[in-house]
Amino acid sequence: MALNKYSKTITQDPTQPAAQAMFYGIGLTDADLQKAQVGIVSMGYDGNTCNMHLNDLAKLVKKGVWDNDLVGLIFNTIGVSDGMSNGTPGMRYSLVSRDVIADSIETVCGAQYYDSIIAIPGCDKNMPGALIAMGRLNRPSIMVYGGTIAPGHYKGQDLNIVSAFEALGQKLAGQLTDNDFKGIIQHACPGAGACGGMYTANTMASAIEALGMSLPFSSSNPALSIDKQQECLNAGKAIKHLMEKNILPSDIMTRKAFENAITIIMALGGSTNAVLHMIAMAKSVGVTVTQDDFQTISDRVPVLADFKPSGKYLMQDLHQYGGVPAVMKYLLAKGYLHGDCLTVTGKTIAENLAAVPDLDFDQQKIILPVEAPVKATGHLQILYGNLATGGSVAKISGKEGERFEGPARVFDGEQDLIEGIHSGKIQHGDVVVIRQVGPVGAPGMPEMLKPTSAIIGAGLGKSVALITDGRFSGGTHGFVVGHITPEAVKGGLIGLVEDNDIIELNVATKKMTLKVDEATIEARRKNWVKPALNVTKGVLFKYAKSVKDASEGCVTDEA
Repeated sequence: MALNKYSKTITQDPTQPAAQAMFYGIGLTDADLQKAQVGIVSMGYDGNTCNMHLNDLAKLVKKGVWDNDLVGLIFNTIGVSDGMSNGTPGMRYSLVSRDVIADSIETVCGAQYYDSIIAIPGCDKNMPGALIAMGRLNRPSIMVYGGTIAPGHYKGQDLNIVSAFEALGQKLAGQLTDNDFKGIIQHACPGAGACGGMYTANTMASAIEALGMSLPFSSSNPALSIDKQQECLNAGKAIKHLMEKNILPSDIMTRKAFENAITIIMALGGSTNAVLHMIAMAKSVGVTVTQDDFQTISDRVPVLADFKPSGKYLMQDLHQYGGVPAVMKYLLAKGYLHGDCLTVTGKTIAENLAAVPDLDFDQQKIILPVEAPVKATGHLQILYGNLATGGSVAKISGKEGERFEGPARVFDGEQDLIEGIHSGKIQHGDVVVIRQVGPVGAPGMPEMLKPTSAIIGAGLGKSVALITDGRFSGGTHGFVVGHITPEAVKGGLIGLVEDNDIIELNVATKKMTLKVDEATIEARRKNWVKPALNVTKGVLFKYAKSVKDASEGCVTDEA
C-alpha cells in the first residue's frame, strides 16, 4: 500500500497549490512531497522535570524518521505538571489536560493529514491523552515514553517527588526542621524524567508497553540514558514498518491486549489513575473495558513489585535487571499474559520477549516470585455499597488490612482538610471524607496527594482511612478509596455524610457503607441543595458540561 495514504491528499492534489507552496516554504523538495509524513508530537516544555527534555528527544525521533526515507514533522501539545499543581486549584486542570491533549493531537493530525503518529509524552496525563488520540485517528502509531527520573539524595536518603509532600506532613507535625525540610525539597528532583516510583507516569508507560503500543523497554529506559536516545532513533524504522504492513492501533489495542496491560498494572502495584485511563483508551478503539474488569484481574494477579510509594524501589532500579520486558517474560511463562497479541514491532508479545533475559530472583529483590509475592492478589479493588452505588477504586497494598471502620471527618475540599490537620480535628481511627472534588464538582477531579501525604507525614497514615470523589496520585498510599460514583455534586451519598457518622470499608465484601439508617438519609436528601458549578466559563466549564463519571473513564466525547 502507499505509505502516504493521507498526506497525498494535499501533497499530490493539483487543486491544493497553497498547501504545496507552504511545504516548499518549510524546505521540502519535490522528492519529499512523494514521501509519507509522520507527525511527531512532543509534550515538551521547560516548566516540568517530567517534560523538560522531550523536545530534545523529539529531534532524535525526527532524525530516525528522516533516516528511514520519511518526512518527520514535529508539533507540540500541552502538558500539566501534577507535582507542581497538586494541592492547589491548578490541579483541577490535570485530568482535563488528558482530553485537551487527545483533542489537540487529533486536530493537528486530522487537519495536516499526517500518515502516522509518534508521540513523546512525559508526565501522567500525557500518555493516555496520546493513546486516546491514536485510537480515534487509527493511523499507524507509536508512543515513545520520555523516561523515568533518577533518584534524588539527601543525608543518605533516596528521594523522589512524594518525599517532598510527605516532608510537609512531617514539618506540620513538628518532626522535621526547617533546614531539613528545605534540603529534601531542593534535592528530591535531580533532573529530567517522570516521577521515579510506580506512580501514574511509570504505571501508564508500563501498561502501554504491555498493551503493545510502545517499543520494548520504553517504559523502563531512564530519561537521560543512551538506551532512551537509541529508542528514539529506532522509532523511525518501527513506524515505517507499521505503515508498510498497515498495522493500526485498532489491530494492537484489542480486548486481550488491554487484559495484558491491566495485568502488568496489578503485578507492578500501579496507580489507581490507570482505571480511568484504560477505560478511556479502550473506548477510543471501540473496546469495552470496565472497572469490574480490574477487579476480575486483581482477583487472580498478585502484586510482585516492591516499588514506591508503598515499597522500596524506583523504576530506574529495574532497568539494570531487564526492565519491564523481563517482568512480562516472567508473567507470560506463568500464564498471566496473552502472548499472541500484536505490538508496534510488528511481532507478538511472545516473539518480542523470546530473547529477553529471565529475571534472576537471587540477583534482584525488586520483583518477587509468584510463590512469595508482595500481595497474593491485586492491590486495586473496586468497592460498591450505599456510598458508591456506581463503584469506587481502592488502593490496598496489603499493609493497611482489609477492613476499616470509624467515625467520619468531613471536609469540602483538600484545603479544608489541611486546616483540619493543623487544628487536630483528625484523630486516630477516623475515616476522612473529602468531597466536592469529583469530575464535575471540582471541576476536574483533582488528585488528593497533598492530603494523603500530609496525613502520612503527620503520623496518621496507618490509623486513618480516606475516601473521596476525587482521584489519588500514583504516589498515594495508605487505606484510601477514590473515584466514588456518584460524586457529591450529582447527589451521591458522600455529599450527605456528616461528622461522626460511622463508615465501614470492607475489601473482603467489596463494600463501603455509611452506617446511617434510611430514614435519616432520606431526611438529609430532602434538605440537600445541589451546589452551583464552581466555574462559569472556560475549559473547566466545558469539561464539567461534557465529562462522564469516573466509572466511564471521565471521557468527554460521548453524548
